[in-house]
Amino acid sequence: MPLVERGHELAELSDLLQVCEQGGSGAAMVSGGIGCGKTELLTAVKSLATAQGFLVLWAVGSWAERESPGSVLSQLLRGAGGPLGEGHDITGLLDAVARGQGVTDGCEAGHGFGQQTLDSATTGALHQLCLEVVRAAGRVPVLICVDDAQFTDSLSLYWLLQLLRRSRSAPIVLLVAECTLSKPAHPQLHAELLRQPNYRHLSLERLSEDGVASVLANQLGPETAHALAADCHRVSGGNPLLVRALVEDHRHAGAPLDGSAPRLAVADAYGETVLSCIHRGRPVLLRLAQALAVLGPDAEPGVLARLLDEDEATMSRGLYALEAAGLLASGQLHPVARTAVLASVAPQRRSALYGRAAELLYQDGAAAARVGRLLIEAEAGGRPWALHVLCQAAEQNLAVDRIADAHACLEAALQICDDDGTRMGIKALYASTAWMLNPSISARHLGELAAALHDGRLPDRHALTLAKFLLWHGRFDEALEAVERIDDGGPDGSATDPAAAEIRATRELLSTTYPLSVPSSSGEYGRAAGSPRRLEEDPRVLGAMALSHVLTHGPDDEAVADAETALRSMRLSKSTQEWIACATSVLEFTDRLDAAANWCDHWLEQARTRRVPLWEAEFASLRARVALRQGRPTEARRLAEAALTQVPAESWGVCIGGPLANLVHAATWTGDHEAAAAYLEVPVPQGMFKSRFGLYFLHARGCHYLETGRPYAALDDFTTCGNLMQAWGFDQPTLVPWRSESARAHLALADPVRAHVLAREELALTGERPSRARGMALRAVAASGPPDERAGLLTEAVALLRDCGDRFQLAAALGELARVHAGSGRTARARQELLTASRLAADIGAAPLVRELAREGSRPRQGGSAVLAAPSGLELLSGAERRVAVLAARGLTNREIAVKLAVTPSTVEQHLTRIFKKLGVRTRQELQAMGACEAGAD
Repeated sequence: MPLVERGHELAELSDLLQVCEQGGSGAAMVSGGIGCGKTELLTAVKSLATAQGFLVLWAVGSWAERESPGSVLSQLLRGAGGPLGEGHDITGLLDAVARGQGVTDGCEAGHGFGQQTLDSATTGALHQLCLEVVRAAGRVPVLICVDDAQFTDSLSLYWLLQLLRRSRSAPIVLLVAECTLSKPAHPQLHAELLRQPNYRHLSLERLSEDGVASVLANQLGPETAHALAADCHRVSGGNPLLVRALVEDHRHAGAPLDGSAPRLAVADAYGETVLSCIHRGRPVLLRLAQALAVLGPDAEPGVLARLLDEDEATMSRGLYALEAAGLLASGQLHPVARTAVLASVAPQRRSALYGRAAELLYQDGAAAARVGRLLIEAEAGGRPWALHVLCQAAEQNLAVDRIADAHACLEAALQICDDDGTRMGIKALYASTAWMLNPSISARHLGELAAALHDGRLPDRHALTLAKFLLWHGRFDEALEAVERIDDGGPDGSATDPAAAEIRATRELLSTTYPLSVPSSSGEYGRAAGSPRRLEEDPRVLGAMALSHVLTHGPDDEAVADAETALRSMRLSKSTQEWIACATSVLEFTDRLDAAANWCDHWLEQARTRRVPLWEAEFASLRARVALRQGRPTEARRLAEAALTQVPAESWGVCIGGPLANLVHAATWTGDHEAAAAYLEVPVPQGMFKSRFGLYFLHARGCHYLETGRPYAALDDFTTCGNLMQAWGFDQPTLVPWRSESARAHLALADPVRAHVLAREELALTGERPSRARGMALRAVAASGPPDERAGLLTEAVALLRDCGDRFQLAAALGELARVHAGSGRTARARQELLTASRLAADIGAAPLVRELAREGSRPRQGGSAVLAAPSGLELLSGAERRVAVLAARGLTNREIAVKLAVTPSTVEQHLTRIFKKLGVRTRQELQAMGACEAGAD
């Protein structure tokens, strides 16, 4: 690999070689961080010197050999060829030095030579070795390279100093490289080098971002280099060795499967290279890195020194060396490097380090969350203060929505708690955090907690939360006992007493989902919005009461105002998440679909930021439900699948009805009936049908049955859904329009009379307020009623559905209106309505509706003509899509189409995906069957 950003340094050293060739001497010191290219530069100079006829002597210092007298000297001279071996026996002289040993009084490299004692034989041998090198330089210029000079042993260093003093008039260049430290490792060597003629001091900086880009371009190509350079520079700190490790990680990771821009991979090669760089320093550097990995953001020189029993100056020098090498960013190791460093510590010593670090921070009065993070990784037992600190740490983490950290603290606390009463309280909170991460984890603790509540070992203040978990998992009998222990102190306490407000808010929340198990305590909702009492209300109570009101009395503006007030007053946290979902549901059920979608997107992003899987899953499922009401089945399916990715189906408890219903609806509307049937095979708890989510599931399953030719089964589900809604007092069409759906089933069974009765009941329940539910009811009344009333009913339905934003229902209503116009001879209007409906259905991917509308368009009407003259459906496509469709139907490959239309094969593939979705076809043969190949390609 070519040298990058080292041209100036290489030129300087090349000039020094020329000085030597002309008979002069010289010296150079190359300094830089670990892995920053010193060895690479020395190697390049060595190659130049060899090519120019120099005698090159090479050695590398090593920490392991720093106390082996003459180790570097032996590397330089033993076995040297050329004129150096023609005089005295070099090997014999080196053996004499080795026998003499020479260094006494504990003198170490870098501490001076005033106390050094050499015997006469060793002194003579060293002197002769200097003369031999000078004598060889008289015949051929000499380059002496010492890499990692900071680890040079004392005897070799002594010889180098003697050589420098005797070779100022000889063509000898001494080139040494050492790691950047806060102070020189060998000040005597630095002092002597400064006195040499033609001295150069070259400091190697880390690579700039452009330099990193150059390395990446050489290895991965210019496009990848452009995409990765900034991130690679940030992670590597410009250390060439780390840049190459990241190149290796990128190659192992491969290109993104989705075809997106390449992303930086930081993996094993990077971690191993960081560890290798650290090992190249002194052992204290490895211990320092391990302490940094343990302490994380709490690493300060003072704490590090106490943890490692070193002085602060040593720690500061070590930190300086790590930063100079680009191994730290803002004083911290990269997470991958941290993992690699921690893995290098034996488990017992690692636990001891964490424990000692926790003790130090505790003694310094650090926040419990900081101490608790360390106790989690240590053996917390044997520290009387640890339990209290862990519980405090859990509370502090919960306050800032660090749910996983709080859960880990509580788990560690449970391991060391031996008091049953205290243990039950901790376990209740532990179950709460487990539930937010994965509800299945909390399930295994519910039996023990319910028994403790029954026996009086768990305080009643935990009954509310326990009831919520028990209901989620369908354990209704145990939940009812917990609910009975809840006393909210009456409605008057809710506005001023936080505990009472918490209880009332939770009661209202549970009553909207489990109405038979937890009846609503609200009987005063009708107060005017903005009244003083309402303004004082806890926003959680306000949002839950608004939802309860909509479910029992239907949509109204007062509920919308309260929901929006609640949403503006809350921030996402453990104490608000479910009530935020309540308030957002009010907007959904009152047809404020754009507002509901915007709020959902906001909370979904907040949930992702906080990394709480359950919150993310619940908001994704709620957003999918809103997308369905907007008539966007493809988007709804993506969101519902994301919800089940975050929290698997078995962990949803009775609430699994929500995401499953979204998936079944979306798959049914897009014609993927096999997928819908597969979703219906997912096991669900029987308790689901005692919750609001059971209504969604029955509705979705009934729609699937109806669309797949099973009207009796569909009617059974719709009727069951209606019976439950009536029993619970939730009989509002905005929740589930079960009468309109039942009317469709009766029409499929050739029973228009019963269909009309149900449709009229639904229409009456919706009232005069414009709504999506009213639009659907009008469609049902029109389909089952007298033909002469249909045009007016459907015209109103189209207007309502267009205003509320349900594209699927709007497309279906437009198709029905087109049929009415066609039957009345209004062909032009029929054609326009049908074309609009077809385009809407194609845009949202409703393949069955597209096919139904296409059949409607080709059906002969009065005069024998069809409503639409283009039964192929190509009018649904854009101009570019139509051109691709025609060529694909004629049998051209993607690449041939791309050449013909002057676009990329990827663009052709994207067009075909949209074409197949809009036309409801799956193969090119089906395109041919639609007559696409006979159409013009514009």
